[in-house]
Amino acid sequence: MATTADKNLLYKIARAYYEDNLTQGEIGSRFGLSRIKVSRLLQQARDEKVVQITILPPQNSNAELERHLEVLYNLNEVVVVSPSSYNSPILLQELGAAAADCLQRCLQGHEVVGFSWGNTLLSVVDHLTPQNWPEMKIVQVIGGLGRPEAEVHGTDLTRRTAQIFGAKPRMLASPGIVPNKLVRDALLTDPQISDTLELAARADVLLLGIGRPTGGSAVLQSGILTADELAELEGLGAVGDIALRFFDRHGCAIKHEINDRIVGLDLAQIKKAPRIIGAAGGEQKYEVIRAALAGGLINVLITDERTALKLKAEKEEVAAAASVN
Repeated sequence: MATTADKNLLYKIARAYYEDNLTQGEIGSRFGLSRIKVSRLLQQARDEKVVQITILPPQNSNAELERHLEVLYNLNEVVVVSPSSYNSPILLQELGAAAADCLQRCLQGHEVVGFSWGNTLLSVVDHLTPQNWPEMKIVQVIGGLGRPEAEVHGTDLTRRTAQIFGAKPRMLASPGIVPNKLVRDALLTDPQISDTLELAARADVLLLGIGRPTGGSAVLQSGILTADELAELEGLGAVGDIALRFFDRHGCAIKHEINDRIVGLDLAQIKKAPRIIGAAGGEQKYEVIRAALAGGLINVLITDERTALKLKAEKEEVAAAASVN
């Protein structure tokens, strides 16, 4: 049992460390203790509540909501934006700005960064700031989708990002989806394509859009998939896609013949990346975001406040129901 003298020592050491800003070595010299002993006493001070640390969230921020989602969904990070309007163009711009900031602050200049394609990623690239990272590689994770001249095309996004970062671009010289498996397999024998996909599979960071298979989606509007193919995927339970790899509400890959025609990473390869940033928001994207989280397809989420609150409420409801049962 700790004596009064022991408690007094804990108090003195805690004050010296947390308020006087002395190092553990300086505290050891002052009180005649080894550095290891000081470290143990500081831990004891926390265990016995001599030291109680209070962390206050910034005012008018979503920090607490972000923290709740990180815990509830076992995510590395969540960034929640409170858009000035839920009008789609405004929401897209604010998600893009938040994702650009999230991406840049996690980079040191030597990483391999993989990009998919789409309107959200275009907004991200529009908000990036110039850097000088010549050792960095920016790589496409799926071949070109849609019209090559389109701003949302993966090749253009990869090239632009590399230019902004002063990095090396690695583009996939291939369509993202081809007529049949024989063509896909033949393309994969090309050293440039196979080497680029191998590099993409080793990416340190992936920045991905999260799509939703509807009649108004980019994959249909751009002619990437036909209405019949989209209907087949929906019939199999597809609720969304990442880099044209479709998944169900549990985040599990949908088995369909288009998988044999895609030149790009599959979901299993994507999930191996240490940091997978998914940016999406709006009511129409709720189901696909939830599915991506359920399947562990992303570990960093950039979304809007309404979506975040709904995700939090649903998870807490499920947990409450489980505790009752």
